[in-house]
Amino acid sequence: MRREELGSLAMFMAVAEDRSFTRAAARLGISQSALSHAMRRLEARLGIRLLTRTTRSVAPTEAGERLIETLGPALDLIEQKLAALTELRDKPAGTVRITAGAHAARKVLWPAIERVTADNPDVNVEVNVEAGLVDIVADRYDAGVRLGERLEQDMIAVPISPKLRMAAFAAPSYFAECGTPSSPYDLSRHSCINLRFPGSGALYVWEFERGGKELKVKTEGQLVFNDVDLITQAALAGRGIGFMLEDHVLDHLASGRLVRVLDGWCEPFDGYYLYYPSRRQPSPAFQLVLEALRLRARTGS
Repeated sequence: MRREELGSLAMFMAVAEDRSFTRAAARLGISQSALSHAMRRLEARLGIRLLTRTTRSVAPTEAGERLIETLGPALDLIEQKLAALTELRDKPAGTVRITAGAHAARKVLWPAIERVTADNPDVNVEVNVEAGLVDIVADRYDAGVRLGERLEQDMIAVPISPKLRMAAFAAPSYFAECGTPSSPYDLSRHSCINLRFPGSGALYVWEFERGGKELKVKTEGQLVFNDVDLITQAALAGRGIGFMLEDHVLDHLASGRLVRVLDGWCEPFDGYYLYYPSRRQPSPAFQLVLEALRLRARTGS
């Protein structure tokens, strides 16, 4: 294969990963027509169709899937070798791609990333906020951030946050009208504001723990949201009891606009971890981000 056709193979991988010519073209920084022409030329040279195109989506054919299996590891190795070359630069450079949940991205990632990118103008960081679990190898992320209990196997995991706690809360007006639960069992008699996970669509089952005893409670209520800010607003309006990571509502609890209950049933648990493939050699840019996260976890700043 001619060297100039290596670019077409990289384009093919982008289309296969994004399942869209539009998204792949945007990521590659080329026009959609140029990308389509390159794919047709590649298929003509190989004499076989690699992509199935419809009006709504693009998917690899069986031949395309086989090509992906061959190209994936090879392109990963090329990227690692190119990233290693940045060690010869006076200043680190490169792009780091991380997937994380919204809370971790805002509370943990951003403070560290802000410092790294301010001090290293040649280091680029892309953070994609995802509600569900992501295959960071298949989706070509450098790392992911998740709670310790949800880590993937065969990964290096680095703690990057202190322990976390949940909080059950409501407005004083709600408790004045409906009473205060003294245990999670009492929640069946209360209106609870539930969370539906944006990714899976499942309702969150409230999880409590005291003295090593774990308790999961399926709560009911008039309101269900897939956004924690809306749950907070509903609780402030006196519409029921909310339950989420305490970081979201600490200011409201401190001001008295919300009142915490069942505090003894909300024990700390392992916080966030940065995880990445053990077989992948981290780039200098990634090492900078990793060290910034480690430093913030140790010092809180």
